[in-house]
Amino acid sequence: METVVSGIRSTGMLHLGNYFGALRNFTKMQHDAKCFFFIADYHSLTTHPDPTILHGNVKNILSEYLAAGLDPEAATIYVQSDVPQVAELSLLLSMHAYVGELERTTSFKDKIRKQPQNVNAGLLCYPVLMAADILLHRADKVPVGKDQEQHLEMTRVFARRFNSIYGVEFFPESQPYNFGQELVKIPGLDGSGKMGKSEGNGIFLSESDASIRKKVMRAVSDSGPTEPNQPMSEPIANLFTLLKVVSSPDTVEYFTDKYNACEIRYGDLKKQLAEDIIATVAPIRERIEEIKSNDKYLHDVVMAGAERARASADETIRAVREIMGIKKF
Repeated sequence: METVVSGIRSTGMLHLGNYFGALRNFTKMQHDAKCFFFIADYHSLTTHPDPTILHGNVKNILSEYLAAGLDPEAATIYVQSDVPQVAELSLLLSMHAYVGELERTTSFKDKIRKQPQNVNAGLLCYPVLMAADILLHRADKVPVGKDQEQHLEMTRVFARRFNSIYGVEFFPESQPYNFGQELVKIPGLDGSGKMGKSEGNGIFLSESDASIRKKVMRAVSDSGPTEPNQPMSEPIANLFTLLKVVSSPDTVEYFTDKYNACEIRYGDLKKQLAEDIIATVAPIRERIEEIKSNDKYLHDVVMAGAERARASADETIRAVREIMGIKKF
């Protein structure tokens, strides 16, 4: 059985793009592979988050993961900082990670532009910590977005380098995983690009009905088609993409016909889209609130997950120490 590792920063919030993209595939994959899903609170420290809200962020994202369908009985779900072995492996891997290659990473260059007053060593060593997250469980596959592909390539570099230096075939070269299909790309409401938190164009799983309606009604559109079967502009194509993932085929067909006949009213389209998004999100939002209020359940989930993750990590750390010559008297 293949091992799969995936993480999410504790400052994240799950939106429709996450849900219809990776998360729905995670819920299927967790029954077919050995899955480790973790909340990356160590990674979030590179931006110096407010310590008074860090734990609350972890709790929120954990509740959203579970509400969206991750099963702690099927997959190992844990908080990164509950598994101290990840820090040790990150340190050991850093002995063979070179400053020049770390400074050349796109993410490091982007971060030092965005936070020039906070260029810390954690930012520089981010790829090493990410590699430790993956190699700690000797993952075969890693679901990653475009922005993380370079980090995954560096993970393979670190694995190859370790194996070469010590003359072993210990770490696998973890491969990117797209679930064997083209992922659904959920667009944002700003008329272009994909849905995301930083872009400010998303609808989140914990969002209220009123907020969803307001956002959808303000979504970018155009002045409407001027001739039958006119190609859709990007903002309108985006609205129809959203419609296809949350609405019935009959609804999609109705508005498509109206568009092609130059009879479409975007206000009606948006109202229908908002209600169909609400029908999708509301049950998940209720489940999020239910889970979030159950501290014992959350405690039990992360404690059980940490125990399984530490057991896996211990095997790796013991082997790495022996390979590197770190032995007890």
